[in-house]
Amino acid sequence: MAYSLPHKPSVLIIGAGFGGIGMAIALKKAGVHHLTLLEKAGGIGGTWRDNTYPGAACDVQSHLYSYSFEPRHDWRRKFGTQPEILEYIEHCVHKYQLASHIRFNQPVTSATFDDRTNQWRVVTETGKEFCADVLITATGQLNRPAWPALQGLERFRGDCFHSARWDHDVSFRNKRVAVIGTGASAIQFVPEIVSEAGHLDLYQRSAAWVLPKPDRTFTRFEQALFQRLPLWDRGYRGLLYWKNESRALAFTRFSWILELFARQAIREARRWVTDPDKLRRLIPDYRIGCKRILISNDWYRAVNQPHVNLISDEITNVDETGIVSATGEHRPVDIIVLGTGFRASEFLSPIHITGRHGQSLNEAWSQGAKAFKGISVSGFPNLFMLYGPNTNLAHSSILFMLESQYRYIMSALQALARYPQAAMDVREDRQTRYCQVIQQGLKGSVWEAGCSSWYLDKQGNNTVNWPGFTFSYRFATRSVDTADYQFLRPLAEPPDRD
Repeated sequence: MAYSLPHKPSVLIIGAGFGGIGMAIALKKAGVHHLTLLEKAGGIGGTWRDNTYPGAACDVQSHLYSYSFEPRHDWRRKFGTQPEILEYIEHCVHKYQLASHIRFNQPVTSATFDDRTNQWRVVTETGKEFCADVLITATGQLNRPAWPALQGLERFRGDCFHSARWDHDVSFRNKRVAVIGTGASAIQFVPEIVSEAGHLDLYQRSAAWVLPKPDRTFTRFEQALFQRLPLWDRGYRGLLYWKNESRALAFTRFSWILELFARQAIREARRWVTDPDKLRRLIPDYRIGCKRILISNDWYRAVNQPHVNLISDEITNVDETGIVSATGEHRPVDIIVLGTGFRASEFLSPIHITGRHGQSLNEAWSQGAKAFKGISVSGFPNLFMLYGPNTNLAHSSILFMLESQYRYIMSALQALARYPQAAMDVREDRQTRYCQVIQQGLKGSVWEAGCSSWYLDKQGNNTVNWPGFTFSYRFATRSVDTADYQFLRPLAEPPDRD
């Protein structure tokens, strides 16, 4: 991944997770050193820094959930755990000498485009102000925990925390525990705490389709092969890629294939769950794939434990000592863990972003988030998004999509170099046409099967998922077509840089 940039712009990146770190590496390789990463927290890693709950791990294979330009040969498991993935990100920061470019504890509150200078002015909670020619957002989609709107939750006197803000000082030993939510996080942490808890109430709004996780440790011999035979490592990654890629057909065009996996999930549930009432409520009533498919080898066994109570009743309120359900029953608990996911479809919130003519991004997205190729938004010149609208995947590694976006953004910077001091703004008609094609591609996909999921925004639009193969996205983002953009001259000469 090497690029040549005759003109070296100043660049601000918001976020120091996988997206921001990889983008910074691409920029440094191209000789861009006027580069700053603004990180809201005190450390790098994004979601892999925040989600430290017991059992936290990835559901994409380790060799694929890593940068293609920075392979790791000694992964301990087929599916990386949170500590190991965070360790990998830290390794990348150290190897590519990015630490000096990162400003920690700088939550961004606003970003404003100045058309007099064609620069972005970014302000953080600390009151610090940063200016740059190019603004790249790498905030991710899983960075803001979704706290449920439960009446009286603030009155609860016991321990209460979100799974993405795990309180490791809290002991579950012999405690009465309530877990609200049965999504991707709960699937992982419930089996880890179930044996410690004295009693566990598991509040489930809707069941999840859960498949076995083909996970195991790598042997030392396998790690040695990966290390000493790079082609073997590349071949293994390639095999994983094409195996995962084939699943895109099931999600977008041939959803009947997913029914085979549904039968497998039902067999697993029947194998491990002996309580007929629990079994009935653990089988989803919606089409498989409409919501995120989860993988676990110990979820069903954990829920089957006699001291686990699976509750499907709606929660009406929380009081000082417990939870009241719609039946009027009050269940006393000592600890409440919120496994209620993230505000994935809100993208750059709560940052207030202002583009040309004083238009805010909230106004531009009042009818739903839209971006050209998931990267550029009309009216917001020199703003590039990583992991933006309709770039999420249900079948493969998001890092493949991110690397496609790195290449596209670097191509954009090369185009900007041909127009010194200009800013590039995607044409509204090109953005509209592109988004129409994306929404048309989503029609008939399993995500439109009628269930309610985090893939959908408040208007019911799927602004999250990419409706196809990752290689088709890479082809679409192989380079910038300058005809898609207008290049704007600054209204005033930009100030000299130091």
